[in-house]
Amino acid sequence: MTPVDKGVAVRGGTPAHVRSARRVQEDALAWVSAHREDFALGADALAPDGAVNGSWKPLGELARVCVSVSLRTPPSDPLHARVQGLLAYAWRQTLEGELFARLQRFEPFATYPLEVYAAFASAGLRHAGYEAAVAAVARSRGWRLAEQDPTRRLGVLAAERCVGVHRPEDVSRSLNGTWLGGLPEPWTFERSSGYALTHVVFHLTDWGRDPDGVPADLRTYLADWLPAWLDTCLDAGMWDLSCELLAVAASLPEPLGPVSASDAWEWIAAARHPTGALPEERPPRTRSRSEPEFALCYHSTLMAAFAAALAVGRHRMSDGRHRMSDRVTGPYDDDLEGARR
Repeated sequence: MTPVDKGVAVRGGTPAHVRSARRVQEDALAWVSAHREDFALGADALAPDGAVNGSWKPLGELARVCVSVSLRTPPSDPLHARVQGLLAYAWRQTLEGELFARLQRFEPFATYPLEVYAAFASAGLRHAGYEAAVAAVARSRGWRLAEQDPTRRLGVLAAERCVGVHRPEDVSRSLNGTWLGGLPEPWTFERSSGYALTHVVFHLTDWGRDPDGVPADLRTYLADWLPAWLDTCLDAGMWDLSCELLAVAASLPEPLGPVSASDAWEWIAAARHPTGALPEERPPRTRSRSEPEFALCYHSTLMAAFAAALAVGRHRMSDGRHRMSDRVTGPYDDDLEGARR
């Protein structure tokens, strides 16, 4: 890989990679704010054959990223107010949680509503009726015996814990069945295993809140091989997966080295569209430089904001200027305060 900028010099006390990450974070969230209506739930959100990946999934990812960014930016940071406003918007799209209750009646054994709801619940936005319904269904054998791949299982278990559902199931059993949990030969890394391992880490660390949530042997394995995998993905122009790997790196107790981090963030910064959007992959040379379609950039743009928030937040905490809390802290903007009442 030929880095865009190998500089890691500190100017004004801030390392080069943190400055780059902050620029990416600001521009990504500006783009998300400008396109927030594209995250709105459509009329088919409750339809039995509705396109979940085009409705609930983007909204849930918006909520998850907003919560994570909010946790890692002090109330005095303008980005804190921005993500609080976006989170309030996303919550209103669910009718303050009422749509989750309706989904529960239509699809009682579907887990995706709970997985999306958990992002809101982690910020204190809750719907008592929906949680009571989930708790009742979760006691059934049908819910507990649903067949899921191990990585998805970890996510469902984490979502259940978020709403107070605790099943007698050992998390380690699901972890051992994942690609990452098996400590595979590092050269078997590919796109699908890359996305699987990032989500394993997100579930184990509660989306970066608990770096010690990853077992020691997996932390050692990731420390050895994550830089090489990240380098490979950046070189291939896989920007979305690269951002997820950067988020993993910032979620672990030991961060990437400053040279690797600086190289990676300069690559991501250079890959952005002037509007702040980050395409999922490097476009073909013949493709126009016009802004990528929403469906082809919203996730990677959110992941860029998420990874950058973790990187910048880690630097802020290491400087001792702020502490990361377990909950969203600080004054909410008017929209979110109203949504909570």
